[in-house]
Amino acid sequence: MGWRFRKSIKIIPGVRLNFSTRGVSTSIGIRGAGIKISNQGTLIYGSIPGTGLSYRETISRNPSSFPATPEELPGVYLIEPADNILSLEVQHITSQNMQGVKDLILDTHQQRKELALNLRQLKGTMFVSKLKLYSSYLFLVGLFKKNIPAAIQEDILAQKQTLDALRDQLVNSFVRLEIDFDSTIKPKFERMVNGYNNLIKSKKIWDVTGAYREDRVKTRSAASTSLKRREVRIGFKSLPDIKADQEPFYFHNANGADLYLYPNFLIAYSSRTHFAVIGYDELTFRFSTSRFIETGNVPGDSKVVGQAWYKSNKNGSRDKRFKGNYQIPIAQYGEIELLTKNGLHEGYQFSHHEACQEFGLAFQEYQKTIVNLKVLDLES
Repeated sequence: MGWRFRKSIKIIPGVRLNFSTRGVSTSIGIRGAGIKISNQGTLIYGSIPGTGLSYRETISRNPSSFPATPEELPGVYLIEPADNILSLEVQHITSQNMQGVKDLILDTHQQRKELALNLRQLKGTMFVSKLKLYSSYLFLVGLFKKNIPAAIQEDILAQKQTLDALRDQLVNSFVRLEIDFDSTIKPKFERMVNGYNNLIKSKKIWDVTGAYREDRVKTRSAASTSLKRREVRIGFKSLPDIKADQEPFYFHNANGADLYLYPNFLIAYSSRTHFAVIGYDELTFRFSTSRFIETGNVPGDSKVVGQAWYKSNKNGSRDKRFKGNYQIPIAQYGEIELLTKNGLHEGYQFSHHEACQEFGLAFQEYQKTIVNLKVLDLES
């Protein structure tokens, strides 16, 4: 009997993000059936072509939330205590209306994992088949019974064809994220992307992992708040199981899951099986200006906006009891904070205040626009 291989491949539906003045929605499915997620809730729909029969059910509705406005923070100072700015474990913070997107990504990863295993097993099978072919000639069996090597060669050919098919399936097993912007919304998205491109150029970027009120009388510090921070990187970076028209904004997280910002949701990503998908309707995004008492070197793209004494009185003046007291520059930095009621809590500080402000305001405008859009006609 010839060699046979059978593998059922699950068709991975695409995810389509629709942005227009009529609304914003996330569609998952194939023609005639699927799930649509919008700022009004999650709807399951289906129809049987040619029968006139259809089905619709809204399974959840979502509240609205609005981003905070920029604010000025008092002077802060750098310290090294334990972290208190960090998110809950990712399995607890996925938005209810984004669970379908998360399940799709998990299914895709599982299929890719199974395909990779099948490829390894098939390569082993081909090795054994080739070994049998060589052995048949080595022991002269193939010279007298020519049907034996012919059958083995037929198996090897079938295995090679299957191997090529599996490789093709693996290459094409991913979640395809298509983005369709209305002409009135696209400029706001492009402004946000341009702002992020400028933000990436900041000389220094820190993940703020802790913030604490300062006892100024006890420490004799001019700072009202002490920070714990670690230098990180940001940029554009894709996730392995998703291919999107627009590469997501990437924020490295020093004490938790990295952040990937897509056009209408955020992924907090620890691994291929441990991540959260959070809709922008649940996200609170804050931008602020920080006057930071910088004990290290002030980055070249930062402004020095004042001086503070290393040991100071409560009113900020020099504490003359300390010999060798000296002044420390106060740098103007930009800060952003991302929070949800379910437990996301991340903060970042940027040396380039103007770039942070540009991106922060652009993101808030874009977020407010898509959150406030009316739901799309789910029949269209």
